[in-house]
Amino acid sequence: MTTSLGAAPAALAGKIVTPGDRRYALLRSTYTTTGRPAAVVLAESADDVVAALRLAREQHLPLAVRSGGHGLSGSATNNGGLVIDLSAMRRVDVLDRAARLVRVEAGARWAQVARALAPHGLAISSGDHGNVGVGGLATAGGIGWLVRHYGLTVDHVRAVEVVLPDGTQVRADPATEPDLLWVMRGAGAGAGIAVAFEIEAVELSDVGFAQLVARVDPAGETLRRWEAVVAEAPRELSTAVMLSSNGAEPLAFITAVVASGNPSTIQRAVQPLLGIGDVTLQQAHILSYPDLVSPAHLHPNVGQMPSQTTNGLITEMTPDVARALVAASTGSAPALVQMRSLGGAANDPDPAATAYAHRHQQTLIVASTFPPHGRQALSAAWEAVAPYTDGAYVNFESRPDESTFARAYPGPTGARVSELWKHYDPDGLLRHPAGG
Repeated sequence: MTTSLGAAPAALAGKIVTPGDRRYALLRSTYTTTGRPAAVVLAESADDVVAALRLAREQHLPLAVRSGGHGLSGSATNNGGLVIDLSAMRRVDVLDRAARLVRVEAGARWAQVARALAPHGLAISSGDHGNVGVGGLATAGGIGWLVRHYGLTVDHVRAVEVVLPDGTQVRADPATEPDLLWVMRGAGAGAGIAVAFEIEAVELSDVGFAQLVARVDPAGETLRRWEAVVAEAPRELSTAVMLSSNGAEPLAFITAVVASGNPSTIQRAVQPLLGIGDVTLQQAHILSYPDLVSPAHLHPNVGQMPSQTTNGLITEMTPDVARALVAASTGSAPALVQMRSLGGAANDPDPAATAYAHRHQQTLIVASTFPPHGRQALSAAWEAVAPYTDGAYVNFESRPDESTFARAYPGPTGARVSELWKHYDPDGLLRHPAGG
């Protein structure tokens, strides 16, 4: 699909990249999806975002908004439309060190945020990869390496600077726009374009980092013991597990992060993981937080990782769930299965406090397939797991649809999200097929 761009506003002079521009090849795509937009606007301010929105409306162009472009859905690009790229908006400022309040622009990557906050002894739990953009994560949830200690990123967002689809610039905080703040913390993509966040950070410089490998038995008892250990662990411990099969027997590659630089605290948190089964401790050491979400992660996104992904949350690793996960990760076309521990601080907030309502589940399960295996293989692998899931996280879905919306925003939460999306974006300029 090819769309020619008409006359652009003077305010965007020099900031519009079209297919004839040498920069276009590095800006047209996301991490998972090769796009062919008519133009990419390199916004440098909220006023530029307003001008880009006006351009999209006037020329009837489909719209995509990009903070980092790491999103699995590929919705940060399109074919024949306009992409608003926020990557030039990446300032990070400490507003109040005593209150640990920082302002982060939406186009920053989390590696840049970690590096900017490190001299102040502060950190924000922010996903697990330094190249992820702030805006896409901080408006959806934020399940990161510190999730059981810190909670989700949205739990600590105190205000959001938003450009609404009609071009109005609004500060959403508890006093001035509480409804907008509520929806921007978990379902922001359908309400407005976040250009900056005020976030309460945590005192943290160093973390414990351990990697372990465990054999997983066919019944998945290893996985049940892993969940039990994490449930009893100090909140400083957060873990992620990747299941990879070589034939019928999968291996669990476990990454453990402890929100402390104290060696004895790290040892006490990690040691029980050695008892979940046939485990090898590969390495354990202390890292600075910026080394965990490293600037080495920063790279252009050029569609280099095509994949299909889905996810679900579970409340308990029952025997049936464990067997289903083993089945999904083995076989002729296995999925790559990842599990991330929740609980702890992530489950402290009232489910109604933010648009991310999942506050009782203990584990996030993510399944992905890669070429030559596609959506059909993913569906076949996920079929055994799906009946046991209880909700979903919107950012780990490559084809969001109405079913995704219902799982990510259940019951009254979904009704309120839909109402607010229609209130702030009555024409549906920002809405993708995920619902509303």
